[in-house]
Amino acid sequence: MALLFAAWLALPAQAESIKVLVQSSPLAGFQFYAGKALWDEMKEGDALALIREPENTHDANAIRVEWRGRKLGYLPRAENRAVAAEMDHGGKVEARIARLNRHRDPWKRILVEVYAVL
Repeated sequence: MALLFAAWLALPAQAESIKVLVQSSPLAGFQFYAGKALWDEMKEGDALALIREPENTHDANAIRVEWRGRKLGYLPRAENRAVAAEMDHGGKVEARIARLNRHRDPWKRILVEVYAVL
């Protein structure tokens, strides 16, 4: 993330922001939260909110994923450290639903893409 920020500083000022894909991963915890109830309303490409939970007792790097104010799950613990660090340093990140898949394995139902906004 720091390299992306340094590259951004070297760019000339522009009116539009640049989005760089920094993570593509399944949604952790889908089966425990509102995803099943909201499934028919969600669409690929929909924006997702990322909310840091530094006080989370299970994961100090926890990042909650919400759709329209409803908790869907978390970014996977094995892959959330860089995004958590960027958020903690005030970096702007965005996320979206990249893919929806009616799969019996809850880890394969929603693919989330996370972007650093430069």
